[in-house]
Amino acid sequence: MANPGSAELFDTKVEVHDRKQFELKLEYQPSGTDPKSEYLVDTIFFIPRSLNIDAETWSRDQFYADLHNYVRLKTPVLSFDEILTGSHSPLVQLEQRLPLGLMGPVSEVVYDAKMLACVARGALRRFSRGMKKECAHLLRGAETEKCAPAESPAHLMELARKSINASQEILRRFRSTSAQLAEKYELGEKAQAALRLVDEYLSLTVEQFFRRIVVQMESMPRSGVYVELRRELMDVVITDESYRRAKKWPSVLAAEGDNEEYSHRLGFLKKFCMNILFLKVQRSSKRKAWEEVLFAIAAGGSMAFALGVGLFAQSRYPQASFNFFMLAVVGYMFKDRMKEALRRILAAYMGKFLYERTTVIVDPVTQDDVGVCREKLDYGDNVQVPPEIAKLRAQDDLVTVAQSELSETVIRYRKRIALDSEMLPRIADGIVSGVTDIIRLNIDRLLHDMDDPEYALDYVDLEDFSVGKLQMAKSYRVDVAFRFAVDDGRHQRTTVRLVRFVLDRNGIKRMTDLVPETVLTESAPAHVTVPPGRPAPVTQ
Repeated sequence: MANPGSAELFDTKVEVHDRKQFELKLEYQPSGTDPKSEYLVDTIFFIPRSLNIDAETWSRDQFYADLHNYVRLKTPVLSFDEILTGSHSPLVQLEQRLPLGLMGPVSEVVYDAKMLACVARGALRRFSRGMKKECAHLLRGAETEKCAPAESPAHLMELARKSINASQEILRRFRSTSAQLAEKYELGEKAQAALRLVDEYLSLTVEQFFRRIVVQMESMPRSGVYVELRRELMDVVITDESYRRAKKWPSVLAAEGDNEEYSHRLGFLKKFCMNILFLKVQRSSKRKAWEEVLFAIAAGGSMAFALGVGLFAQSRYPQASFNFFMLAVVGYMFKDRMKEALRRILAAYMGKFLYERTTVIVDPVTQDDVGVCREKLDYGDNVQVPPEIAKLRAQDDLVTVAQSELSETVIRYRKRIALDSEMLPRIADGIVSGVTDIIRLNIDRLLHDMDDPEYALDYVDLEDFSVGKLQMAKSYRVDVAFRFAVDDGRHQRTTVRLVRFVLDRNGIKRMTDLVPETVLTESAPAHVTVPPGRPAPVTQ
């Protein structure tokens, strides 16, 4: 369990999602010590000028269209024992409906089943990580002692067998309860289909993680207890695969073929079960309303100028004279240009303070507001790079020159989130402790003006002076700096991080961590008392 004043209140993760997208995963986990918890995400892109990126070629509308945002509740953290026996366990709540009745609409039965799939997946993921950690620990110990890993790894065996028994018990009880509910009550075809899909996803999830563990044990000895453990883990995989085959579900891996149906079904079932965690977002643009007010002021100022010129001309010259005509025309010309100039000046000035998009995060079940998110995008001269970010990049001559003699395009994306800390404990029976914010940015626009990813270079052999060709790879470097800040009552924390994306025309080749996440400032109490009824922050 994490200390409420620790870094787990705001957890960040940056990774490559695929060749065209990178993903920023943010986990907000308020401590509950303050009614409002605020988070600031500052992302600054340093893009080579040769890629032809600016406010015109990658406009605000295009940037936001390439930015995909998913906001969901943090998956509740329940251990296998808590899933099997805890009062807040969705499995236990499903079983209580048998003697007590449905106790609500049929949709609540489906909700509990989906929540069970979510928490079971989380428990299996932690089990997989625990097994990987134990295997790595045994290998490190064996390497230090210059001997084979322990012949009887008690902790590893205990962890594996306990998790095997627990996962099988969860599947057995869920299938039994689902069958009895369908037999005892009129659930309807849609609800019964949903329970079958949850059953299939639970089976696939168990198979997926147990197979992953066997793969992680590749470096372990292929003898003795390790062979026995692999066999026990694979027995679970084979059992669940046989179960789905008996049900005539197409989600069975084939040794030959592309397994397209398996992949599609796994992806669909994951989205189907986890959609209960996703929050509804309602976007608006308050900046546009303020801009209309500013444009009206600009129009009024230019009209006042034109009217002043007209009154001056009327007082000096007869209305039918040529001089009056010329002054009126010149006044109108200046009025038109002044209007546009004032619009640009006021928009640029107010753009420093106004956020472009406002998103209200709403619980789709209760329709209560969970929080508010504001976003802002700045280009070029409007971007003021914080000193701490500029310092991160002063690491080699190439970067130093790029920031001075060679021009770069600088884009700054800011996101400010304010969460209602008192609302989260009232969601999903109090087992939800935070919000997960997933941001994916499609970088396809950066690739348009790139050269071919490969070219040939002439090569001369030094021995016989024969001429050949060497293959050369053409790539581009885009640095992305992050500044993360959290203000959670008595806990404030600011961190920075610098990553580099190496791109070619085909997309992202790799991501390099130039500067790992580093704490700039932190202020946290030694002990925080969590209010009654508020789940303490935990880590997965």
